[in-house]
Amino acid sequence: MAVEKIPHSPAASLSKGTDVSRMSASDLIEWITSRSSVSSAVYVYDVAEQVGFGVLAKAWGSSLETSSPVIPVQTRAGAGLSLVGRLSEGTSHDTVDGSVLTAYTSPQGLAKMAESLPFLPPASSASKLVIQVPAVTPVGEAFAFSPTLACLSTTLSLLPENIAVLLSATPQESVDFATLSYGLNTHAIHIFDHYSSAREIGHELVPPSGAGRSMLSLSEALSYAGYAPFEFAGDRHSHTVLIFPNGPLALYAKQIVSRTVGLAVIIVKVLRPWNDDVLRDVIPSTVEEIYVFDDVPSDIAQGPLFVNVFASLYDPLRSERVIHSQRITPHQTQLFAARPSQFASHIFTAVKSSSTHSRLEAPSSSTKLLFFSTPTVNLSSFHQLVRNTFSGATSVRHIACHDAFSYSGGLTVDRVVFTPKGDAQEFIPLSGDFPLDGSGKADFTCVLEPNLLKSHSVLNDANVGSAILVLTSWSPDELWANLPSDALTLALQRKLRFYTIDPNLVLSRIPDIASWEFTRGLVAYLVFLRLYLGRTSSEGLVRKIAQGMVPLTFGSDTFAKLSSRTWLELVQVQLPTDLPVVESKANSPAPLKQFRFNAIAVDAGEGEGVYVGSRVSSWHEAAKHLLFPSAFAPALPALAGFKEEFPPNPSLRPDLPERTYLVTCAVNRRLTPLEYDRNVFHLEFNTEGTGLKYAIGEALGVHGWNDERDVLEFCTWYGVNPDRLITVAVPGSEGRMHTRTIFQALQQQIDLFGKPPKSFYADLAPYATDRVDRLTLQFIGSPEGSSTFKVLSEKDTLTFADVLQRYPSARPSIEELCELIGDIKPRHYSIASSQSVVGDRVDLLVVTVEWTSPSGKRRYGQCTRYLAGLKVGQKVTVSIKPSVMKLPPDNTQPIIMAGLGTGAAPFRAFLQHRAWLSHQGISVGPTYYYFGSRHQSQEYLYGEEVEAYIQDGTITKAGLAFSRDGPKKVYIQHKMLEDAETLAGMLKNQNGVFYLCGPTWPVPDVYEALVGALVKNQGYTRETADEFLEQLKEEERYVLEVY
Repeated sequence: MAVEKIPHSPAASLSKGTDVSRMSASDLIEWITSRSSVSSAVYVYDVAEQVGFGVLAKAWGSSLETSSPVIPVQTRAGAGLSLVGRLSEGTSHDTVDGSVLTAYTSPQGLAKMAESLPFLPPASSASKLVIQVPAVTPVGEAFAFSPTLACLSTTLSLLPENIAVLLSATPQESVDFATLSYGLNTHAIHIFDHYSSAREIGHELVPPSGAGRSMLSLSEALSYAGYAPFEFAGDRHSHTVLIFPNGPLALYAKQIVSRTVGLAVIIVKVLRPWNDDVLRDVIPSTVEEIYVFDDVPSDIAQGPLFVNVFASLYDPLRSERVIHSQRITPHQTQLFAARPSQFASHIFTAVKSSSTHSRLEAPSSSTKLLFFSTPTVNLSSFHQLVRNTFSGATSVRHIACHDAFSYSGGLTVDRVVFTPKGDAQEFIPLSGDFPLDGSGKADFTCVLEPNLLKSHSVLNDANVGSAILVLTSWSPDELWANLPSDALTLALQRKLRFYTIDPNLVLSRIPDIASWEFTRGLVAYLVFLRLYLGRTSSEGLVRKIAQGMVPLTFGSDTFAKLSSRTWLELVQVQLPTDLPVVESKANSPAPLKQFRFNAIAVDAGEGEGVYVGSRVSSWHEAAKHLLFPSAFAPALPALAGFKEEFPPNPSLRPDLPERTYLVTCAVNRRLTPLEYDRNVFHLEFNTEGTGLKYAIGEALGVHGWNDERDVLEFCTWYGVNPDRLITVAVPGSEGRMHTRTIFQALQQQIDLFGKPPKSFYADLAPYATDRVDRLTLQFIGSPEGSSTFKVLSEKDTLTFADVLQRYPSARPSIEELCELIGDIKPRHYSIASSQSVVGDRVDLLVVTVEWTSPSGKRRYGQCTRYLAGLKVGQKVTVSIKPSVMKLPPDNTQPIIMAGLGTGAAPFRAFLQHRAWLSHQGISVGPTYYYFGSRHQSQEYLYGEEVEAYIQDGTITKAGLAFSRDGPKKVYIQHKMLEDAETLAGMLKNQNGVFYLCGPTWPVPDVYEALVGALVKNQGYTRETADEFLEQLKEEERYVLEVY
């Protein structure tokens, strides 16, 4: 097939492009998927660009006619709705020509999109969505990259059946899967290894021809491309099988089992649709143990892969086959990908194997080159020359990784491996073939920034007796003086051979050098050839080999001078004969830093910079908060001698001063009938891996968001771009700020649709340009305007946004407006569960608050509206607030609970806990439960549970009052009067505790019922009964939580 030329920048022409077989798979995926013949439009989400994917497509989209238009998109809640909207409606152009959309996002971005994707219309040949996902995720405070898919563990279940999910690992497989995604009869998500494999350069990739096939089933498409949903490797008669999602760890495992008897691996390449039958066919009949390695957010979470495998393979009639869950957290994935020997040890420990072979060895004939430099050094000419020199007989692979934090301006590490083509083996990513784990695999190490020798452990991966080339003006004595004692000791132990050369000195003595950047790489190349050839090298031989590879940039005389001068200026540095003296710990220097892969690209030049892949030209403040989270996150109190298992992460919500947790909505179920005028609903949040703990009766603070549509409508009316950045203060902090988009601030932090205080009118008045508006605002904010304010606040229920729209000439800047309005306060809801019973879960009982204002405008409670709209899998920020609703310290004390409507929430937790105590054989005291609502058939909240508790004796006596079901209204105080003698006796003689939760209005009637019971049955007068109840309040035995 003809090889298409692909430009790497907008300025590059097609004729000056790069052969596709020499591109990285990630670049080729961008090229294929951004063709106008493939995609109608490409949506590039910011999180993809932050890991270096989508930059080329944006450049091509603005410069090449054959490229699809590129639409930059920000990742936020509902991130996929714009894609759903375009496919659901389409423009007139889309209707004629079809609308095949491509989106680029990261695993984190896909998790945010997942809740929107169920709304996709059915796919067709002219209307479908394909999402290309580079699998790389920053982990921990250092943002070290990990190929983990853990953030998808709770969201994959949200995806509808009409979306295929493909996983690829090798470079060619990545290109093939990216292409076949467009030929399916479904929407598709393709997740590929952007951590290592797909970014490697040097693979002879073949773009699929396409052959015009479309609307194929997934099995047909895979078959045409030569793949299957599951790949089996290893011993066909094995007793133990490992199951991995396709990715770098799966390829490591494949290499491990290839030399381990009795062990095999199954690599999952299709997550959706899951095929039980194909998996069963792949498993050998001899298998007795199956280990499912799952990416999960924490080691107590259960992953979706294990659930699928277990459902497919569990056979109750075959008890000898055991299926084990092996959870791999994001930190472990990062560690195992960077240090494959630890991964091998982890596998052998998990399967209880006695094997000790823990390295993924490359062929002994391969040569490994390692380069340490800074982003200001361009090594592309060197790498191209090496590939050109050895590509005829060898396979040359190259990958660059960056560390944006450990060295000022950034640190770049390039790994190059070339292997004779006859020695090819099963593909292993360079991260596994040539790990930077201190094992000493580099045959040649080149340090282009000499100061790195003083700060980083650049010699740790040098092989015994290998050459170390330092490009520096240092003399040999200066080199040894600058080498830390630990590095010098290592150099002596491994008998490293040091060489230095000053490229600037070489170039200064050669006239007519046009490109110093290219020539600098050429000098390094000439030195490398000399050292690689060893004793057989000569200046003439090196020049002859190099001259055949160098482009016609130099005249032969100039090149001869350059080669000769490079030969002369290379200095071999003699090692000292003695090991350095070990200094005392008090005087010892700081330990050398380790390289951490945390950026795809780092540009330390002036102007626009790229850090961790994020462009900071117009995002400087956002970058500061990303790079230095501890400087901007709220300070948390330190507890001496205490280390939390799940420490707080203030950067999760820097706008919130209190300890917060990110929980996942697992259940959102309406309890009242749809036709009923009150929407009472039950919520369950999954708290696995968050460290959230709560006591009986505590309240959950929900940090709700404003409605997205309302915020966008306000931004349009106010004339502000919702995507513009704004820096606002962190509440409750001393001068701390954080940066976000205007949309994020107005949706998540600013109480735009809350009730304004009187002072807001006075504060807004100076901004009014219309005299009438200004005077009116001043009046309402003055003492004389109190009655007007009361009408606006209590009758018309105006919000901040309403006030701004009523007085439109008052237009403070958006920054000033955020300060004037203030922040959304968390709404607190009594927790309706006992953690001793439900475990990693917290339940709420909520009723929506909605009403119509006198003007006819529909109003909603901000937080109940947010909660009512939660989808399963959606993340919610919460906090814990102590409450007065506590069980008595003695389990045998009687408790009397009175709840109206959603006031039943804390009592459900009480009942769960007392039932649990009883099941443990622990004695509990009498439990009286009074519940009131309007209709039993429509609002008997948790009625089935209550009836069960009555049956098993957890509830000693229940008084159920449904006020609208009979000819006469009956309330809970009436039910309490029926038990007046018992209640009075429990309070007076048995140390009983009374609780009331719900609206305020029944408090006087309930109080009177208790007073009457005490007067009638315990000999109290009215006055002494009042005093007794006041005493109970002091003792926390008369507890009210009303609203």
